[in-house]
Amino acid sequence: MQINVGIITISDRASKGLYDDLGGPALKQAAEGYGWILLAQGLVPDERRDIQRAIREQIHQGCHLILTTGGTGVAPRDVTPEAVREIASRELPGFGEVMRLESMKITRNAILSRNLAAVVEETLVLCLPGKPSGAVECLSFVVGAVPHCVEVLQQVPTSC
Repeated sequence: MQINVGIITISDRASKGLYDDLGGPALKQAAEGYGWILLAQGLVPDERRDIQRAIREQIHQGCHLILTTGGTGVAPRDVTPEAVREIASRELPGFGEVMRLESMKITRNAILSRNLAAVVEETLVLCLPGKPSGAVECLSFVVGAVPHCVEVLQQVPTSC
């Protein structure tokens, strides 16, 4: 099955043009390397309603998978997990658990990450770190489960 992907960078500073978005382009390169088709990209500030709107827009554009980068830390403005949980029908905790476990092998600060995966409508949303290398690494830790999850959500017959 072809996986249509959307990428959303969540950053107050990048959305104001104070610095370049590096996370979105890094995830774009990774997604294309996995053979996924990039349908949409967005850049929004750390605001729950903006994050939710961007996710819904990308779902309605046909994205089966949405990768967010940013807003998963412990700073007061980091609200990505809360924004996603408010519109999700269910959370998939294994994704975040694996991302943190594997990231702990790289940096002890991984314990502070609030990466998560959730289902919004029939779309898998993965909330990844804002640091470009961290976002790409975390995606690589869970990429093996993504195709099957997307197929199930899109009601494609599977062997399970």
